[in-house]
Amino acid sequence: MMPLPTVPGLAFLVSDWSPFLGPHWGNFGVRYYGLAYILGFVSAAWLLHRYARAGRSLLPAAQIADFMMALVLGVMIGGRLGYFIFYHPADLINPPWTIFMVWKGGMASHGGFIGVAVAIWWFARAEKIPLLHLADLVTSTASAGLFFGRIANFINGELWGKISVVPWAVIFPRSVDPGTPLARIPPRHPSQLYEAGLEGLVLLAYMQWRFWRSDTVKKKPGHLAGEFLIAYAVARIICEVFREPDADVTPLFGLSRGTFYSIFLVLLGGSLVAFSSRRRPAA
Repeated sequence: MMPLPTVPGLAFLVSDWSPFLGPHWGNFGVRYYGLAYILGFVSAAWLLHRYARAGRSLLPAAQIADFMMALVLGVMIGGRLGYFIFYHPADLINPPWTIFMVWKGGMASHGGFIGVAVAIWWFARAEKIPLLHLADLVTSTASAGLFFGRIANFINGELWGKISVVPWAVIFPRSVDPGTPLARIPPRHPSQLYEAGLEGLVLLAYMQWRFWRSDTVKKKPGHLAGEFLIAYAVARIICEVFREPDADVTPLFGLSRGTFYSIFLVLLGGSLVAFSSRRRPAA
């Protein structure tokens, strides 16, 4: 382990919160991570209802509950499978039941995006609603869930940043072997909060501004979704600079997995922007 960087007179916050909200029994209880998902889905549903009431959505208010159920399944299945496929593929077969041990954590945002894309495609086809329009609606709300998820990561003391002595650095006891004296645990960037700010609050504010202050959703379906993918990827790549790579995950082409997979989001987002820009504007 690297020696502890010291700064005279500087104290660091220690991230040693319980992952549970209130009492729990073994692995059972209300986890902050689960609460983050609930808050994210509730926020998305609330925004979708606002869109419908304002007449800016082709998704009827009566179908929002069904659409949200499809999105929940897409996020949960895609995020869980993505974690293993993108980061720990060997665990899918050795042992295969590990995928059901959700109390041990393990979700991938890139996998969640794929799951949501499949859910949007299925719902659009089943309900005869334009696919790109639904994509714009979903991406305009997605950052709320990203914000709550990253806050939960911070509370859980996971996905910590690189060692640093900035005044706002945090000590994450889980970043070292159990039993290590607190004085020997190096402080780190709270990269989860950086991601909550960029991927969450900043991106949510931008998407809401674009949704309400422009006619992009009506005139260029898919453009807003493309903007989201590009902006998220850029924010993720920036935050990866401060985030400690997983010790048990091999980088790809010298890049962290998060950075590498985000490149494909930039390409996909750019393709959506280009495609929507070339389409004839809606009447």
